[in-house]
Amino acid sequence: MDLIDCVVAGAGVVGLAIARELSLRGLETLVIERASVIGTETSARNSEVIHAGIYYAPGSLKAELCVPGKKMLYRFAAERGIPHRNCGKLIVATSHEQEAVLRSIADRAAACGVDDLSFLSAGQARALEPALTCVLALHSPSTGIIDSHGYMLALRGDIEESGSGIALNTKVASVHVEKGGFAVETVDRESGETFPLLARNFINSAGLWATELAASIEGLDRRFVPEIRYAKGNYFAVSGRAPFSRLIYPVPEPGGLGVHLTLDLAGTMRFGPDVEWIDGIDYAVDPRRADHFYSEIRKYWPALRDGSLEPAYSGIRPKLYRDGQAIADFAIEGPETHGVPGLVNLFGIESPGLTSSLAIAEHVADMLSAAPA
Repeated sequence: MDLIDCVVAGAGVVGLAIARELSLRGLETLVIERASVIGTETSARNSEVIHAGIYYAPGSLKAELCVPGKKMLYRFAAERGIPHRNCGKLIVATSHEQEAVLRSIADRAAACGVDDLSFLSAGQARALEPALTCVLALHSPSTGIIDSHGYMLALRGDIEESGSGIALNTKVASVHVEKGGFAVETVDRESGETFPLLARNFINSAGLWATELAASIEGLDRRFVPEIRYAKGNYFAVSGRAPFSRLIYPVPEPGGLGVHLTLDLAGTMRFGPDVEWIDGIDYAVDPRRADHFYSEIRKYWPALRDGSLEPAYSGIRPKLYRDGQAIADFAIEGPETHGVPGLVNLFGIESPGLTSSLAIAEHVADMLSAAPA
């Protein structure tokens, strides 16, 4: 049976970034992906926003990884010719009661090292975006958008050029902790054939399935497997020429960042996500949810026409809980947490996972290299 350095479970954007980093450090790495193509779930069903690092608690992993991750992602995209745009973002207060919230957001961002934000009066905001209605805005010039699929293809190219590989349509059937590594059994989802592997390191980057996979690892104490709940975010689109050139975000709401306006690289307007708690994976968008969208969007864009919102797509965010308490941060847990050498579990990797992906990859690789042999 072949012994390889690393197995990464999950070919989403974070799993691919981790595998690329490990491969560039000279470690033979195999990515196992249950789908037939890379990045089909959370990585492909989001706003494709390069976040500035504004909303996160100082000292959190999200804060510590988003700010450097943003810079790394812009640099990587520019070097590789990946379509992206540094378009900027306005976070808007649409009532005077929200102004204090907006100022607290700016204070938190500054504590996280975001030093390029500026307040705009209603008149200054309208000078930039004439279709916008607000009483105060916070301008984030380093926010942008990226072609997430093009980014993942570039990551895959680096993995393969470094001598590592990706096994698609393959499921991790079992993982056993053994002396010096892991016995990993995989199953080809088309043929049903099983393939055993031996790996020195196992990285669980399975996204929506990460807690399920962790719970199946024989040798990992179940105390270190959090509960996961699914927060579905629905998106609606408006056809026609966009009256905005920047992203527009309301002040955040519980469970998400509110029904915001993002633009894709073709200039199409997309609104979302909302928050819909679900029990299982379901990507269907109920057109009736647009009723709530109209009222929220018109707080900052009153000219939105009746009947113009069309269902676009949805994504699902893995929300973590321990002992019934919500965890608002990434959970990236290595041997220093759970005591299993060579194992790293990544839980709750939602926004800003795309922006942070290259920084997350370095963080995980450093965790493995720092662990005792």
